[in-house]
Amino acid sequence: MSRPKSLVRRLFWTGFAAYSAAAAWAEYVHWRSSWSSLGTTQSPAPAGATEAVLVLGYGNRGERANYVNRYRVRAGIRSLDRAADSTLVMCGGTVEGDTPEAVIMERYAREELDYTGRIVLEPDSRSTWENIENAIDLIQDAEVIKIVSNSPHAEVAREYLWQQRPDLAERLVRADEHRFGEIVPMKIGAALRLLLFRWQHR
Repeated sequence: MSRPKSLVRRLFWTGFAAYSAAAAWAEYVHWRSSWSSLGTTQSPAPAGATEAVLVLGYGNRGERANYVNRYRVRAGIRSLDRAADSTLVMCGGTVEGDTPEAVIMERYAREELDYTGRIVLEPDSRSTWENIENAIDLIQDAEVIKIVSNSPHAEVAREYLWQQRPDLAERLVRADEHRFGEIVPMKIGAALRLLLFRWQHR
């Protein structure tokens, strides 16, 4: 009996070490991504500045926001500058369900988080490129722009804004989607997807 127990113990600690290494790597990837492709100035905006916080949706099959979209909406709300004139821009179409992700996220913010601030919707996009392309008219008057998703996805979206409208990308500042120790399994998956994305587009 001692040999099987010893094997189980070794397998447990091997798995724990592998998960810890993956988690540490993912935390670093997300931290680095959260500071990448920002505008040239990161000083706090003056009180009353106009701010657009663009929340990117994730495929949602049901009518209630799924785990990923609930996290992104919470991260979007906490990214708001309380001294700014802020607008939440919910972005996402009908990728996996019949109701646009933008509508589902707005409903979650209003009904479950009791958010009463200004929200505008972009309910037509079906890709990250379209998220940015279709939101330009909604964010172009803002003095400060933040993009919220998981950090690697937000980094890619910021890169797309640099490609489509570099004048607006100059206004990009860091959002508050990355916090150490939060959503670790999701971070590992997102870091792996970024690695695959970079490999496919090298």
